[in-house]
Amino acid sequence: MNQETKSGQIFDLPTLRRLYTFVRPYQKQFYLLIAIILLNAVLAPLTPLLIKYTIDTPIANGDYSQLTVMLVVMLVVTVLQGIAQFWNTYMSGWLGQYIIRDIRVQLYEKIIGLRLKFFDNTPIGRLVTRTISDVETLSNVFSDGMAAIAGDILQLVLIIAVMFYTDWKLSIISLSMIPLMLFCTYIFKEKIKDSFNEVRAAVSNLNAFVQEHITGMGIVQIFSSEDIEYKKFREINKVHRNANIRSILYYSVYYPVADVIAAAGTGLVVWYGSKQILGAEITFGTVTAFVMFINLFFRPIRQLADRFNTLQMGIVSTDRILKLLDSDEYTANEGTFAPDSIKGNVEFKNVWFAYNDEEYVLRDINFNVKEGETIAFVGATGAGKSSIINLLTRFYDINKGNIYVDGVEVHDYELNALRKHIGVVLQDVFLFSDTIENNIRLGDQSITHEKIVEAAKLVGVHDFIERLPGGYTYNVMERGATLSVGQRQLISFVRAMVHEPKIIVLDEATSSVDSETEELIQHAIENLMHGRTAIVIAHRLSTIQEADKIIVVDKGRIVEEGNHEQLLEKEGAYANLYRMQYKEVHKIGTL
Repeated sequence: MNQETKSGQIFDLPTLRRLYTFVRPYQKQFYLLIAIILLNAVLAPLTPLLIKYTIDTPIANGDYSQLTVMLVVMLVVTVLQGIAQFWNTYMSGWLGQYIIRDIRVQLYEKIIGLRLKFFDNTPIGRLVTRTISDVETLSNVFSDGMAAIAGDILQLVLIIAVMFYTDWKLSIISLSMIPLMLFCTYIFKEKIKDSFNEVRAAVSNLNAFVQEHITGMGIVQIFSSEDIEYKKFREINKVHRNANIRSILYYSVYYPVADVIAAAGTGLVVWYGSKQILGAEITFGTVTAFVMFINLFFRPIRQLADRFNTLQMGIVSTDRILKLLDSDEYTANEGTFAPDSIKGNVEFKNVWFAYNDEEYVLRDINFNVKEGETIAFVGATGAGKSSIINLLTRFYDINKGNIYVDGVEVHDYELNALRKHIGVVLQDVFLFSDTIENNIRLGDQSITHEKIVEAAKLVGVHDFIERLPGGYTYNVMERGATLSVGQRQLISFVRAMVHEPKIIVLDEATSSVDSETEELIQHAIENLMHGRTAIVIAHRLSTIQEADKIIVVDKGRIVEEGNHEQLLEKEGAYANLYRMQYKEVHKIGTL
């Protein structure tokens, strides 16, 4: 069954026990809520009993002084009920909001610690549903679920006990409509559960579709697919609308039916009670109290179906959230080695890697880079060059072999400590919707404004930034949309430089820019690589001719290695690549 449409068991004890672990930090508030629920349940049958006594004694006897006392007592009870109801609503909501805050923080902390393979296999919209919709559903478990159900059931038990204590015959008459009410409630519960499952699946599909297509809006528009995608969205939205309308229909039918059944119960009480009054077998106050008891009794029954569905959905949401929190399949194993500094020696030894099962994209990779050296990888698209970078930074973990940094296996490093010493500049630069300075600093408050300006001057981008409105406080908008590709690339160089990594990785860093920007970037690269171990991936062979070692990768294997001159002399794969690029450059130059 699809995880988005699965129904939960209301009394899923393992899930409820896990859910209680989130309540523990707020035990005082939780037990206070239980006490308030008990008080509410005890107060509920008091008003009918007080009215019965008032009608049968002060009013029947014409005792106005006692009547005044009873009115004051009823006023006090009503005020107490109002106060108890306020604290019940407030405390259940308060508890729910604090708990979902904690869960959402844990969930986000878990998500940002997962390896990239998890995000390769999981739609982003589904993760949005987990952290927003599912957690919000879970809050209803506390505000309108467990506590409310417990209070309703306790109130029903007390009312039944008081009713039978008062008059057992009238109680049986009053409760004669209960089987029919329970049957209708069960049918409603099952129907509304199915419609809620459909709504939940539709919401997840909407989130995934909207997120994906807004992110890829450039592709949609450049291929003139607006109408096609609009029609797809209309269909998904139609499913969402129909599911919600079905749930509205069930509510529209159930509540009037429940009211009719409750009214029928009241009518039976009045009919039978009137006969008993005329026969002087019971008092008018007793019949009046039972009419009130019926209203008190049927109201929570009407709500129970809704509350059980709320709890059921909350259990499903909790189950999905816990599965994500408990998942260790995509969690990077944390080592403990966390040096303050490293030299920058890198070694790959018999490394095999596959993104999926046994479909290896890297096969028996062996190379080493010494401190301060520059190594470059070249090869056709899909040869496996970028995968090497992903393994060094532990975005993915290898299937076989070993990777060492300064002679220490990368799995033995504390993950953040390892990545702190590796600066990565990717071809597709991601900038957040924030200021340039914050995109460079990335939350590290130890990086001063002066340090950022100094790095920007070294990269050669300071004057460009100063010309922007607000300078370093200029907001680049989502993904850096207000900047050119080259400008985003240069900012990524500044970002890498201010974090002072000992190993610098450049992945196709100049493949998407014009020649003028490339010249500026080449100058930035020279400054960035100075005194650091550098691993460069490039299509343009002109940018890596000065590298200490060049490695040619083809179909996941190393086929050649050496410096520029050595590889040209071999007349192999590198020489062929070089001649092909030279011809392309020469051809473009003659146009």
